[in-house]
Amino acid sequence: MRILVLGSGAREHAIILALQSEEAGHEIFAAPGNAGIARDATIVDLDANSPGAVTDHANEHAIDLVVIGPEAPLVAGVADALRERGIPVFGPGKAAAQLEGSKAFAKRIMEAAGVPTGRAVHAYTRAEVEAAIDEFGAPHVVKADGLAAGKGVIVTEDREAALAHADAYLPAGPVLVEEFLSGPEVSLFFLSDGDHVLPLSPAQDFKRLRDGDAGPNTGGMGAYSPLPWLGEHVPAQAVEGESADPEDAFVDLVTREIAEPVIHQLDSEGTPFIGLLYAGLILTPQGVKVIEFNARFGDPETQVVLPRLIDPLSELLLAAASGHLEDHARPAFAGAAAVTVVLASEGYPEAPVTGRPLSGLDAASAVDGVHLAHAATAVAGDGLVATGGRVLNVVGLGTTFTEARDRAYRALAEIGLEGGQYRTDIAARVTD
Repeated sequence: MRILVLGSGAREHAIILALQSEEAGHEIFAAPGNAGIARDATIVDLDANSPGAVTDHANEHAIDLVVIGPEAPLVAGVADALRERGIPVFGPGKAAAQLEGSKAFAKRIMEAAGVPTGRAVHAYTRAEVEAAIDEFGAPHVVKADGLAAGKGVIVTEDREAALAHADAYLPAGPVLVEEFLSGPEVSLFFLSDGDHVLPLSPAQDFKRLRDGDAGPNTGGMGAYSPLPWLGEHVPAQAVEGESADPEDAFVDLVTREIAEPVIHQLDSEGTPFIGLLYAGLILTPQGVKVIEFNARFGDPETQVVLPRLIDPLSELLLAAASGHLEDHARPAFAGAAAVTVVLASEGYPEAPVTGRPLSGLDAASAVDGVHLAHAATAVAGDGLVATGGRVLNVVGLGTTFTEARDRAYRALAEIGLEGGQYRTDIAARVTD
């Protein structure tokens, strides 16, 4: 197939690497891409957020499938324009993408679908924010209602810090104040064709900047998959028999009680969701609840889920885009462990320092079981420079988590970036 992937981050690089690994020999194109993606796909000069530009390009160049990586093109309506021209596209339309683009919309859909989630107040003024955080108590959770690149959320015991966060986003619109939910977090992806859903493998990411979950929220500093501890937190009602695999039981429960009701609710409202439903979940003492939904592959979880996927990714994406997921069985995953660690620029996330050279990438890639997913790199002279906050994902695979983690950090030690920062505790709790 001729496949066009929209986006420029490590998530898109991971998707492209998965597509390139297939025996079918696809022609892969990317817009706008980055320096790492350029080594694995043909870069095209195209505004990925322009519905007209993307549709014209796909039509003129006989693209068989468009895969939308980031949220911005979805909210801009790129998928709608492609579907109107009959071009298969993996990604929801503008209306369904509100599931990520508007926290208030997502809460309404969850309520209508009977999906478990935390209490929330949609606040338009500072006074309403104050009343809500006082009602729910600490820790305080305040979220920007719209897109904020994964950094529009604050969770804090400090009331004044919560109010200051709200003040920063209120000029642009309302914010959401939510009750704090406690428990381990899990990311679970679902492929959807608007009617049927197929789950992928669970992962866990690390949102805070520093070790021990300290520091500010980021777009994600690392992740691992699968989750060997999941059985400790699976609600009793999820396991149908003593021999049921805990992870399978958990996935079945979330599929049945969360993913399918949400997809059916959106379909009933005339906004079918075709693409990747990302469920950010928390395992509370009261059961599994939804923290948030995203309308695309998560970053950095994609980097550890797709390398374990056995089924051809292209066939699954095309089936979802064409409305034929019912023809496919639940995707299979290898038992390998996958760990990814993000290398970020100095000053990330508040004010990342960019333009600094990278070194040691070839040595890092040469470590057994390791590959790199580029997030923000560009060619400068004979080398590469960092162009954003999150620069690279170092992905380690192994037969055990100890092996995968050791490989990832051994490779990371080969990479040079002045002021570069990364967490040293990714997947530390699951090493065997």
